[in-house]
Amino acid sequence: MSRVLRHIIEVTGTERPSDPAHVIANYIRNPSGIRCSVALDDAQKVLGFQSLISAFPGNPCGVPEDRGIIGTHISPAAHRRGIGSALFLASEQAASRAGLGNIDACIAAGNTTALRYYDAMGFRTYRQEGGVIQKVFVVRPAGAR
Repeated sequence: MSRVLRHIIEVTGTERPSDPAHVIANYIRNPSGIRCSVALDDAQKVLGFQSLISAFPGNPCGVPEDRGIIGTHISPAAHRRGIGSALFLASEQAASRAGLGNIDACIAAGNTTALRYYDAMGFRTYRQEGGVIQKVFVVRPAGAR
């Protein structure tokens, strides 16, 4: 997972924490975590991952506490393979099981790849400020998929 984050940094030039300790604390053992799904290739190499956490008080994007917060990280070498769609299906199911009505994505305005991805998954923009675009997805009940 750290390698995926470092590859994203290499390609985009956007610095972000990527060390193993950060990955473990924020994606694997996050106390607000609902689900973290990982996509692997045939050799068991991580191609991407998606985390879904419960919004917590004082979260950086100001997401209401009754919502989930999603983060998607796919290696640039693995784009356009359906990985993001598969990861999102698992996250949406987890959100439904957790009783969430909405999932939020907080995206840098210049991250056109992420903005297109979340639009394709059905997220809609509800707030733009300070170079950040926030999108929301309304979680469908389990029987409505």
